[in-house]
Amino acid sequence: MTDRISSDNPSVETVRATLAETATGVRIEIPGDEMGHFPDEAGEVVRFVLDGTERFGRVDRGLTGDELVVPGLYETPDQARDPRDGVDALPDWIDDHGARRGGSVLLDVVEPDFLYGVRAPGESAVYDAHEPPSTSLQDIAKGLEDQ
Repeated sequence: MTDRISSDNPSVETVRATLAETATGVRIEIPGDEMGHFPDEAGEVVRFVLDGTERFGRVDRGLTGDELVVPGLYETPDQARDPRDGVDALPDWIDDHGARRGGSVLLDVVEPDFLYGVRAPGESAVYDAHEPPSTSLQDIAKGLEDQ
């Protein structure tokens, strides 16, 4: 059985990020002083929960290297890596929650480097917390995805 954890649980750290408008849509910008909560390797794909549904996002370094960016949230890891065939769920989520481009978004660190929650300021959420696969299983999965 999967454990459920609330966004206000003391074990969940929350990062305030920005919803930044781009020429092609919107992205999440994470301040540099919060980088320690996210994968070290640029381009790593992790899980993000939007309204109880798991999506996948690629965590990249910003142009200056002083921040991290998540260019979109997609249905599959492959779409997060190459979004040409995917639909970014972030713009609809922004519209549904009355969030604004240029405004804040909260990222709950449910399981560092693996699972994050996305919520609007003032909202709360409950997440299905499950542990990431072991490193050896992750390596096997990455190898299969690269083929």
